[in-house]
Parts: sequence; C-alpha cells; structure tokens
Amino acid sequence: MLEAAKRAARAALETWRRADSARHMRHSAPHVTRTALTNGLARLGIAQGDTLFVHSSLKSLGYVEGGAATVVDALQDAVGPQGTLLLPTYYLPGGTVRATCDMKDYVFDPRRHGTHMGRLPETFLASGNIQRSIHPTHSVSAWGRHAADLTEAHHRAPSIFGMDSPWQRFIGCEHAKVLGLGISMGPVTFYHALEDAMGDAFPVTVWEDETTLLACLDHAGRRWEVPVRPFDPAVAQRRIDHPGRGDLRDYFAREFDAAGLRVNGQVGDAASWAIPAQAFFEHLRQLASEHVTIYASAAQLAARPIGRA
Repeated sequence: MLEAAKRAARAALETWRRADSARHMRHSAPHVTRTALTNGLARLGIAQGDTLFVHSSLKSLGYVEGGAATVVDALQDAVGPQGTLLLPTYYLPGGTVRATCDMKDYVFDPRRHGTHMGRLPETFLASGNIQRSIHPTHSVSAWGRHAADLTEAHHRAPSIFGMDSPWQRFIGCEHAKVLGLGISMGPVTFYHALEDAMGDAFPVTVWEDETTLLACLDHAGRRWEVPVRPFDPAVAQRRIDHPGRGDLRDYFAREFDAAGLRVNGQVGDAASWAIPAQAFFEHLRQLASEHVTIYASAAQLAARPIGRA
C-alpha cells in the first residue's frame, strides 16, 4: 500500500514537473515546427530509406509545437515509408539492471509496462504501427520497413546486446545510422553492442559473473525466460556516461570528428549528430584494439592521440 502511494506521488510530481517545464518553454523559447525538425535532420544527412537508432533529449530541441508527437512525425518524415526508426524503450523497475534482477516475481509484460526513457520514447511507444522487442530490461521499439525483423528475436538472444538483439541486427542494415538528438557522446547504448560481439576478447570485463533468467511475456501472453547479466557497478563508475567522465565524452566526440564519421548539425535548438552504424561499430573495434574503450582511463587516452590512423 505504501509503495503504491509512493509511486502515485512520484508520477504526479513528474506530471507536474513536465507541465511546468512546458509552460516555461512555451513562453520563453523559440517555437520549433515539424518542418524545421525535418530540415535539420536532412542537414545531418538523414535521408529517405535510412534506418535510425535514435538517442534523444526532447527538452534540448526547444519548444516543439505539438510536443513529442511532432518529433516522432518529423523523424518518420525524414526516413520516409521505406525507412525504419528504433528507440530505446527500456523498462527498469528496479532502477538498475542489478536491482531489477534482484526483484522477486518480476515479469515483464509489454502489454502493460511502459518505458522509463522519457517523453519521446513514451510517445513513440504509444504511436501506431510500433513493434516492441521482448526483454525484461532493454526492450527496443521500432517503426517502419525493418521494424519486425529488428525486434522479433530479442528474447531469444544470448545476452542483452548479443546476436539477434536489435543492435546486432541494426548494424547489418543498409543505410543504418546512430542519431544523437541533443545529447553528447555519453548516453549511447550502441557502444555495448561491441562488448557483446567481442565477448572475452573485449579489453575490459564489464559484466558481473552471474547471469539471471528473468521472466517475460510476449505479445500473445506466452512466457519466456530471458538471460540478463548485470553491469559491474565498479566498472560502470568510469564509463563514458558517468557525470565525471567529461574527458572521455570529449575524446570520443573529437575522435569521431577527426575520423570523418560524425556529421554535426542543429535540429531545432539542439546540437545533434549522426554516425553510420557499421563505420561506428568498426571504429569502436579499432579503438578497442588500441585499448581505448568507453571505460578508458585518462592515461590510456593520453597514450593514443586523437585521429591516429
């Protein structure tokens, strides 16, 4: 009873916070239209038929007329009917992978569980013709030409980001690009695809030893046991998305710029970027072979100058 009341209070507070933020932006920020967003995406090189994995900060775009639904529309306009969009719609009721693995009787159900990833993924998930992967912590949702193929096998993958996960299938798509809308090079889960692909050959041990089987229901109500291996919390403290790792975020931004792989531009009010997925993946592999990963120390970064071939 107490926990339910706490959840309701948190939900009410979040609703008020969002409404207050929207009121402030409506009166103080320039208004951004669907057309302006689509034009900004085009300047990043986003084209009809592209497959995009989108990481985003909705508030960074400015005051968007029509809100998150307009951003979804603009993304769909940018890739067209032959394109595909993927957004992270992760659901972590424990707050972290480890805490979620420790929850007793937790069963992920896509028919009733939403996402903790913010307004844009929430809106995308609630829009029409969406395919959602079955996964207890890292469910991904997709729209468009390749949506079903990209999401249909996640619950049978050997690990979160492993073979047959949406990330590994995404890398194999033609015209696949990772899109960062108003975010740095930090909060990008695409990085983890290399860790699972390389396995023990990856130069950093990022996972705990124990794998937990978590229960999921699919869209037809059938039950699956899905393997989840939590991140090692000590290693995660030095990862690129940690608040204290601005040096690592800056290094990766300058490195991918120097390699000619990152296209930078403005979408709405947000500094944004796009990188072709296959080239992104292969450059991460090359960096890992030189002991530069999203966990690299300052000394490791200093030992490998930016842009070294």
